[in-house]
Amino acid sequence: MLVVTGGAGFIGSNLLAGLEEAGRGGLVVVDRFRDGDKWKNIAKRDVADLVDPDDLFDWLEANGDVVDAVLHMGAISSTTERDVDRIVDTNVRLSRALWHWCTEQQVRFIYASSAATYGDGAQGFRDGFDALSSYRPLNPYGWSKHLFDRMVAAEVASGHATPPQWAGLKFFNVYGPNEYHKGDMQSVVAKLYPQLIRGEPARLFKSYREGIPDGGQRRDFVWVGDCVAIVRWLLDNEQVNGLFNVGSGHARSFADLAAATARAARVDSKIEFIEMPEAIRDKYQYFTEADLTDLRVAGWRGETTSLEDGIAMYVQAFLAAADPYR
Repeated sequence: MLVVTGGAGFIGSNLLAGLEEAGRGGLVVVDRFRDGDKWKNIAKRDVADLVDPDDLFDWLEANGDVVDAVLHMGAISSTTERDVDRIVDTNVRLSRALWHWCTEQQVRFIYASSAATYGDGAQGFRDGFDALSSYRPLNPYGWSKHLFDRMVAAEVASGHATPPQWAGLKFFNVYGPNEYHKGDMQSVVAKLYPQLIRGEPARLFKSYREGIPDGGQRRDFVWVGDCVAIVRWLLDNEQVNGLFNVGSGHARSFADLAAATARAARVDSKIEFIEMPEAIRDKYQYFTEADLTDLRVAGWRGETTSLEDGIAMYVQAFLAAADPYR
């Protein structure tokens, strides 16, 4: 069995779909659904079990002997969440408890980290452990992911026992289907598409940094299918361990993204630049770009999807479809 925490979430539900397509069964979803439409993210999946996060360790105690891997995608991922205790409980303490359980039971462990750990990017975007102490995340979410990365680094450096395979994945700006429950934390593509098909301009934040024009802020936007492909590759290559960036490897501007979204939606490309909320101006990343060197050195030979191709797939196969769910 493969246990996917956050399995009804954005990346988690796409991972379930990718694993099912690869012929993997015994998929266990750990998540909460509450009263929204999040359940639709996994309505098409053949799920072996549904587990409430509060019952996870009881479930593992009863079923641990048939678990092949824990794919820990669950987290409080909002960059504007202010309840730091809640973030720490979910993103740090739960992650650490799962690491120790997987170590004791010798079960493989792959977990979601984040490019938010890099802060403003002044120290670069190299993954691995060597530069961890130099990074300064800009929000509690990024800090919590960074803290757990450092805990893993300390465990490995100390020579303590580890899971038989372990990998942390620093996801960059992921976009794709099944993110609709995320509200304001949806990708910019998902936010711009409804504006554009209503005949409105795409609304993007103004730049507040000298030398960077409005719309010239650049991020590493990565198609969710590429993230799934990398997790599948790790599952097929259990000798690979490490902390790895997961992005396209190419920074693109928000203006590029808006133009690609308009092209995919077959509407005119118009942009209106709006004020950025003051609360996030000093925490805003103006540039991110995944350095994929370590992933390549580990043996990954895949290619990432271009921004234009990824947005075209997202818009035409999902956002514009009667059923937008994967």
